[in-house]
Amino acid sequence: MDNLSILSPPPPQAESAERVSLIHDYLLVMRGAERTFAAIADLYADAPIFTLLYDELGTKQRFAGRSITTSSLQRLGVDQSKFRRLLPLYPRAAERLKPPASDIVLSSSSAFAHGVHKPEGAMHICYCYTPFRYAWYEQEYALNEVRSSLRPLLRSQLRRIRNWDLAASSRVDAYIAISEYGRERIRRCYDRDAAVIHPPVDTHRFAPGEPGDSLLVVSELVRHKRVRIALEAARQARVPIRVVGSGPNYDALARYYPEAEFLGRADDKQLAELYASARAVVVPSIEEFGITAVEAQAAGRPVIAAAAGGALETVLDGQTGRLAIPDDIDSFTQAIREIDKLDFDPAHAIDNAERFSVAAFQRRLSRHVTEVTEGRDGSLPLERDDDNVRSISAALAQSRARAARAHAARTHEAGESRGRATV
Repeated sequence: MDNLSILSPPPPQAESAERVSLIHDYLLVMRGAERTFAAIADLYADAPIFTLLYDELGTKQRFAGRSITTSSLQRLGVDQSKFRRLLPLYPRAAERLKPPASDIVLSSSSAFAHGVHKPEGAMHICYCYTPFRYAWYEQEYALNEVRSSLRPLLRSQLRRIRNWDLAASSRVDAYIAISEYGRERIRRCYDRDAAVIHPPVDTHRFAPGEPGDSLLVVSELVRHKRVRIALEAARQARVPIRVVGSGPNYDALARYYPEAEFLGRADDKQLAELYASARAVVVPSIEEFGITAVEAQAAGRPVIAAAAGGALETVLDGQTGRLAIPDDIDSFTQAIREIDKLDFDPAHAIDNAERFSVAAFQRRLSRHVTEVTEGRDGSLPLERDDDNVRSISAALAQSRARAARAHAARTHEAGESRGRATV
């Protein structure tokens, strides 16, 4: 095991005399899960950190100064571009991580961190972004990313990981989901209930600006992010669109949609400026939470999102954006055409985004961890936004009704055109 320690001033800390150990899958880059874990680490500033792989430069030295213990896989020198190659080794490596004597083990997991063996007498609470997606519900995406000759082997590996993952879930004392959507996935995969605490968004990084003519997509360019839906809808609506992000689908999308502007990756400053100048931000994928939708609202811009997953809890349909039927290009096209007619107030969008601020997240998590450990059984009222939870079914119904009306109108127009042609 490799122990990495650097001195720096301690960040803000939760008021607790209990000994806490923190676990995260891998700390190689700074994306949504890593930013969330950073907020957790700030909350428990004295807690040692355990992770399978660590890259100090890749994480922009965000965890410099912390005691970080990695798995034995660290010595292989694998970075973000190659870490998937070690897939079969991660379950055993997670089990070999040995947190010290602790009262609380708090794992941050979308794959393997929840499989750590807790010290005797400790309570293990897992902040779960999702059960490991490629083992449970996106297996076909994983299989399509490898040569056909390797697919039987990968399928077998994913089956073994799924069995391990289910066994690992039984060792967790309490789960926290990042959304109602995530909570349902935890229930289906692990047969466990979970409280809901939405992840944090650095809302202070964003400010409203002068909106331009172009839509904006911010996404990894991989198939399951459904970026093609946004690009095709923009093409049908004849609206310019910009894409921030990179990935294996970059070249194919850029060739097929030459009218779109592909910007590659953007740093935090560039991204804030792009959000502020967007006509609207399109989120075509189904996300467990969806930080992009919240960041857009923090910048005072409306969101066009699939009416599924976390967007149902973060986007107020008809107020801070429009929800479209998932994977329905016509529904997204209609939402794009309607977005400028929306009675949109940037201040309302900013206020809505503040519900997901870092401070709000840390306050809820600290309180919840205290209540769970005091109860010792994890049976707590769910942390949820009642207004948004009550609106989920209504929002989806409204989106479907709008799409149905638009489809009926298009069918009617097509019929009239055929009739005129016949005459």
